[in-house]
Amino acid sequence: MALRPGDRAWAVWAVGLAAYVVAVLHRTSLGVAGLDAQARFGAGAGALALFAVLQLVVYAGLQVPVGLLLDRFGSTRLVVCGALLMASGQALMAVTTDMPGAIVARVMVGAGDAMTFISVLRLVPHWFPARRVPVITQLTGIMGQLGQVLSAVPLAALLAGPGWSTAFGAAAATGVLVAVLAVTLLRDTPARRVTSGPVITVRQLGSDLGGAWRHPGTRLGLWSHFTTQFTGTVFALMWGFPFLLAGEGVSRATASALLTVFVVTGMAAGPVIGVLVQRHPLRRSWLVLGVIAVNAAAWGVVLLWPGRAPLPVLVTLVVALGLGGPGSMIGFEFARTFNPPHRLGTATGIVNVGGFTASLLTIMLVGMILDLRTGGGTDYQLSDFRVAMAVQYLVGAVGVLGILRSRRLARQRLAEEGIVVRPIREVLSQKRG
Repeated sequence: MALRPGDRAWAVWAVGLAAYVVAVLHRTSLGVAGLDAQARFGAGAGALALFAVLQLVVYAGLQVPVGLLLDRFGSTRLVVCGALLMASGQALMAVTTDMPGAIVARVMVGAGDAMTFISVLRLVPHWFPARRVPVITQLTGIMGQLGQVLSAVPLAALLAGPGWSTAFGAAAATGVLVAVLAVTLLRDTPARRVTSGPVITVRQLGSDLGGAWRHPGTRLGLWSHFTTQFTGTVFALMWGFPFLLAGEGVSRATASALLTVFVVTGMAAGPVIGVLVQRHPLRRSWLVLGVIAVNAAAWGVVLLWPGRAPLPVLVTLVVALGLGGPGSMIGFEFARTFNPPHRLGTATGIVNVGGFTASLLTIMLVGMILDLRTGGGTDYQLSDFRVAMAVQYLVGAVGVLGILRSRRLARQRLAEEGIVVRPIREVLSQKRG
């Protein structure tokens, strides 16, 4: 029996979502294996951070090229290629025992990951009415974080049980399964299976890339993504498990449970933020700044706590960090609403560079600081993590300055188009009056 149009949309979205879930599993797999990786490869904190940094450099560096390819070749082709590339990287990670092999494996994971998320996002406006797009976009980003649960629970259990090769081999097999599902069921648009845009020329490439970048709304999206996403990504991708285990002294089971709370919080908050964005499109930047303030406050409490923080305080931290994912999705809404459809992939790629650039910089800085304080060893103390994690405030301050500047320019552009955004203080003052 043929699916109704609405059912077909949800079915296609479900396949795309599955691809993104598995991509997040691959992306965060090294985070739960951090201490195991140090033992397997004989690496210090700086070398371990190099894995994640290279992965994110590849991811961020490919966002704009992938966006251009997405506008040309459509979502299906890129999702399939990404799934197979990540599966190959995880298969290599399962068998390699040296640093060069592990580095190549993580580069492959980063390249495949770069193809997945923006390709899945591109499906949403093709298959759903415009009024639903903000909420479906939030659901895509947040439910995709189930991949972190897969890495924090079953993958961590495989690492603790059968071991490294079995864990990463299972991750590779999951990637192959997703590729098969995408080939079989994924469709770019309701009209046909795959789409192809115009041939990419140097002139068109420059026009799309330049037009997207020059619009301050795109840059507002980039800085919003930069500042809301990085602290949660750093925690889940690299330093959360080591911080909780070696710094705060919690068990592996507790650390896995905390990462699960992080994911569940994002899933619960995503639809709420999506509805707020839908109802108050001219106040999106205030939502972004609110998420940033909550993250900064939560980290401040944990880092200034005398001694190891009690479990309720750590739960509060991961709940606050869980808001970062939904907050970062607002950046893609800026890209969608400030750019025409023919360069949406390019603008989305530009925005997606933001958070992962901030993440890789922070991961690298944290690793360098830990190495400086421990002489390259792995005997971490809570004080070492406090100093290292505090570098997040420097990165966050850069992002907030970028948000404020690009927001002012975006509002000027809207005013030129006849749309006046009243300052929030005037709105609140009028309501009180």
